Amino acid sequence: MEQVIVVGAGPCGLSAAVALQREGLSPLLIEKSCIVNAIYLYPTYLQFFSTPELLEIGGYPFSTPHEKPYRQEALVYYREVARREQLRINSYEEVVSIEPIETGFCVHTADQFGKKKVYTAKKVIVATGYFDHPNMLGIPGEDLPKTTHYYKEAHPYSGAKVAIIGGNNSAVDAAMDLLRVGAEVTVIYRGSHFSASIKPWVRPLFESSVNKGRIQMWFDSQVEQIDEHSILVRKESERVTLDNDFVLALTGFRPDRELLISLGVGFHEETNAPIVNPETMETSIPGLYVAGVVASSKYDANEIFIESGRLHGLAITKHIMSTITLQSS
Repeated sequence: MEQVIVVGAGPCGLSAAVALQREGLSPLLIEKSCIVNAIYLYPTYLQFFSTPELLEIGGYPFSTPHEKPYRQEALVYYREVARREQLRINSYEEVVSIEPIETGFCVHTADQFGKKKVYTAKKVIVATGYFDHPNMLGIPGEDLPKTTHYYKEAHPYSGAKVAIIGGNNSAVDAAMDLLRVGAEVTVIYRGSHFSASIKPWVRPLFESSVNKGRIQMWFDSQVEQIDEHSILVRKESERVTLDNDFVLALTGFRPDRELLISLGVGFHEETNAPIVNPETMETSIPGLYVAGVVASSKYDANEIFIESGRLHGLAITKHIMSTITLQSS
């Protein structure tokens, strides 16, 4: 039987595993994709909003010549932390269900070839993140191959007519990238003015591009239908058909709560966030903890990011070690 299983090897899961390992435990991390998969899925040249110090885990310095680190640097950093700590990580193995048993939990998994395994653990930490579950638009044409909820880089869109749905940092960064490769960019945003969350060093450049007409910015607008060569947009009180080659629906993501729901974890009625003890991050199921964005509100997944989620593992470790001490005394 494992002492602790951590579901998810993102920064918050890694942080928890490092803290546990330093207390003499040897947690097993089970990750359905690659280590820090969410960061891997970020745009290729993304620059973080955070400083390197706020992304650090386990006390390892995040060395970079940049004031704000880039995606590639973060991938190297978290890989190196896992290597130095010699963490046990089962990659490309998905936890499909968890069930309580008398001695803790039974964890069922399946690898990328469908091979099933069963583990038992005294404690389980769910740190599953949210980047696998985009907020869907629920409109006709969303499943067309021209539509994506993920943006990687600008090159494939050179010279194309691209509509970006959204008005926050991911949409703004994509628009500026696309402009550089000669794309014809229209940003369609339901808000009535520029988002206050836009990175302060990017916002003046973006606003200038909009004001000069290099990027079309449609406020108070929503895409209602996506067709092969056009999109239908409700712009204020009128409907407009816009010629279009590609749609980037950058409308954010939501945490996956299926494992928690199946276990019977309680949720707050107002926010739909799981009910946890904020000092220990333990859920309403004894021995089951959450770390990172999975603990956030359904309506604002961005309320918990690496900066705060990395600290959950410290609180969880402290509580787990206290229960072990109590049991042995």
